[in-house]
Amino acid sequence: MQYLVDGLLIGCVYGLAAMGMTLIWGVMDVINLAHGIMITLGSFGVYLLATSLGMNPYLALIIAGAVGLLAGMGIYKIAIQKVLDTSHLSTLLATFSVNMILLGLATQAFSTNPRSLDIDLGSITIGSVTVQVTRLLAALVSVLIAAGLTLFLKRTTPGKYIRAITDNRAAAELVGIPSQRMLAFSFGLGTLLAVMAGGLIATFFPFTVLSGDAYQLKSFVIVVLGGLGNPIGALLGGLVLGVLEGILPAFMSTSWVPVIEFVLFVVILLFKPTGLFGVKK
Repeated sequence: MQYLVDGLLIGCVYGLAAMGMTLIWGVMDVINLAHGIMITLGSFGVYLLATSLGMNPYLALIIAGAVGLLAGMGIYKIAIQKVLDTSHLSTLLATFSVNMILLGLATQAFSTNPRSLDIDLGSITIGSVTVQVTRLLAALVSVLIAAGLTLFLKRTTPGKYIRAITDNRAAAELVGIPSQRMLAFSFGLGTLLAVMAGGLIATFFPFTVLSGDAYQLKSFVIVVLGGLGNPIGALLGGLVLGVLEGILPAFMSTSWVPVIEFVLFVVILLFKPTGLFGVKK
């Protein structure tokens, strides 16, 4: 039970990170290879605001997310917009270039030394299960953000615009929807989710400039599990991956965990490419 609960809590945060990737893919068919570095920058943003300015980490998370939204919109305008309607290779190379630029700048600024936030909010014990409050809060925040994103996409006018562009961009433009502004906002929203996931990870895990690569790989697995372009599926896929990471070390060496994850990745691609929680478009 302890392994299962820990896996579920961490899986919520994994799902939040993957939601940013799957949102960008679903709206504009772009696989964002700069996703990992944005998770890393979210961790560093919360860390710097909390340690340098003495800000509450959870308040710092909101500020980091707002900066991530603006940064994502800027990245779209500078690097993605001109190549959006070309081949997938062009968008892959564009996001890969953004990743390498930001990674180089982050390495110069922060080095590759590990950092960690010294947050101790205690723990809650129920029977034989002990839950760290920081992990519980991170999971709750992730679920709330996922619920907020769902309501935003389904109930608000900008959300309906994004869904219309996802279904048929040409038709959406014909009825007056500003597609380029909505696409930029969607990329910014995906970046915001990545940054906030990174900020939450910083509250209970140590991190380095290179940490984002591992979370980006996990996001790929989760996106395939949940179904490409399905934000709620990404959250459910994150729970599946979290449970695997929580339970498998109880029965085998931790070095086998990524092997099992990527075997699952290949199996899903082969036998159910729409994902466990995806639907045919």
